[in-house]
Amino acid sequence: MFASADRKRVDDALRELSESGLDGIPGSLLEPIRYALAGEGKRLRPILAQLVHEACGGADDIIPLAISVEIIHTYSLVHDDLPCMDDDDVRRGRPTLHRKFSQREAVLAGAALIPIAARAVFRAGKKLGYDEGKCRAICRALLRGAGAEGMIGGQLRDLSAEGATLSLEAMESLHSAKTGDLILASARIGAISADASPEALTAVERYAKSLGLAFQIMDDVLDATGSTTTIGKTAGRDAALGKSTYVSILGVDRARQRAESLVKEGTDALLERGLLTSKLLEVANFILARNS
Repeated sequence: MFASADRKRVDDALRELSESGLDGIPGSLLEPIRYALAGEGKRLRPILAQLVHEACGGADDIIPLAISVEIIHTYSLVHDDLPCMDDDDVRRGRPTLHRKFSQREAVLAGAALIPIAARAVFRAGKKLGYDEGKCRAICRALLRGAGAEGMIGGQLRDLSAEGATLSLEAMESLHSAKTGDLILASARIGAISADASPEALTAVERYAKSLGLAFQIMDDVLDATGSTTTIGKTAGRDAALGKSTYVSILGVDRARQRAESLVKEGTDALLERGLLTSKLLEVANFILARNS
C-alpha cells in the first residue's frame, strides 16, 4: 500500500474540492457527487502522476491537479456499476451510488464529474503558474485517456465481449484501453507538468502501459480468488457475467507470471533512461502485491 501521507494528500485535495470547488452544481446533485468522491480508494492514479512528475525533474505539488484523474476514475466506477453496465451493489466497501441514491442520480452525478475533472485541471494548473498551452495539454491527456479512444471505448468492447471467448491478444488490446489508458493519462500528466523531454515521455509511457495491463491482470486474479469483503466489490462478478479474463485464459499462476513480466518491462523502460526512482519501483511492486 502507498504511504499513508501520500494518500492523505489526495484525500485532502478531494475533500477540499468537495467542500469548496463544486460551485454551480445543483443542490440535488451535491450529495451524490460528494458521496462518490468520498469513497476510499488506493489513489494510485494521482500518486503516480506526482511520482512521475518528480522523476522527470518537476518540483511542484501537482496533487490538486492530478486528482482530476481520480475524479474521472470515480465517474467510471459510478457508471460501471449501473444495472445497464455491470450491475453491481458494492464498490469500495460501500453501497454503489445507484443503490445509495437512485439510478437517475447516479447517471447525472457520474456525468457531472467529467467537467468537474476538467475544471480541476485548469484551476490547479493556473494556481501553479502554468500557461494556457500547458493546461490544455494536460487536460487533453486526461480526456484522451478517458474518452472513446481510451477508457470508454474499452468499456464498450468489454460489454460487447460478455459471453464471448477472447484471445489473449484481444484481451490485452481491450484492457489497454479500458484500464490502461487512464493509468497512462496519469503518467502523461506527470511528465507534461514537469516539461519532460520526448525521450523521457516515451519511457514513462512504456512504463505506464505495462503497469496498466498488469493492474488489470491482478484485478482478474483478485476477482477469481478474493472475497467481497477483501476486495471491496462483488467477488466473482466477471465469471457471473461470462467475461473472458486473464484467469479464464491463462489460469491464476500464468496470469501472475504475465503480470510480473509486464512490470519488469515497464521498470526496465525507466531504468534505461535513468528515471526509475525507488517510489516508482514501489508502485510497480504494489501492482503485483495488492489485495484489493
